[in-house]
Amino acid sequence: MASYIRQAPPRWLTIVAALLLLFGAAGLFAFYGDVTMNESRLAAMPAWDRTFFATRPGWFIWVYGTAVWTGFFGAIALLLRRRIARPLYIVSLVAVVVQFGWVFAATDLIAVKGAATVVPFPIVILGVTILGLGIATRGIRRGWLR
Repeated sequence: MASYIRQAPPRWLTIVAALLLLFGAAGLFAFYGDVTMNESRLAAMPAWDRTFFATRPGWFIWVYGTAVWTGFFGAIALLLRRRIARPLYIVSLVAVVVQFGWVFAATDLIAVKGAATVVPFPIVILGVTILGLGIATRGIRRGWLR
């Protein structure tokens, strides 16, 4: 006999998981734009952005990719009602923290562009990742995910 009682998942779970998937797809699009950056697009950027792209450490793109892909697959796992969503969102959360932690701690981005310009979107990304993790955790506890 199971040690928990499986509950039927609420309808909002599918809606939120689909929105998380769309957010993840937008992240994949941004990541694709980053890894396919070419000289003409780079030349059109402000000087600080060009310097950032040229001087960021090699591991940065791997952390960025890890954050985006695990978040995307976490949303798919939520849609499929799979428990693997939780560890995927944990990995995504760690990668998001490392990625933006490095950007804000190791660069002068805030001094150059201003906190009001650069801080809100990373907070949204962090919040969406925490939301996905919270829903996955709740889904496991409620028996919505198998």
